[in-house]
Amino acid sequence: MDHARGELGLRGPVRHGKSHLAEALANKAIDEGMKVCWFTLESLTAHLERATVDNTVSKFDSIMPKTLATAAVDRLLHHAHIVLTEGSSLRLTQATTGQGVVPLAAAG
Repeated sequence: MDHARGELGLRGPVRHGKSHLAEALANKAIDEGMKVCWFTLESLTAHLERATVDNTVSKFDSIMPKTLATAAVDRLLHHAHIVLTEGSSLRLTQATTGQGVVPLAAAG
């Protein structure tokens, strides 16, 4: 089976299902025999920070200055398919309307 190689960027507010979507797409790709690598910007940054000698953020700029980090992200996303999420957080909406939450007193 011939699969095109490409990058996918998911961007949007927190709690909008980006990680869930990435996991679902990754699982489908793996089921189709493809190799998958995915990370959040935070996990990539943490990985790079761990690579510093003394584990300080000040050393991070010496390894990858902000301009280089911006260029790296730009190159990663240049030909990527970008998915933007928007709207209200489903969990926040459920919590503020009393849906999806069972009070502890009522659970027993």
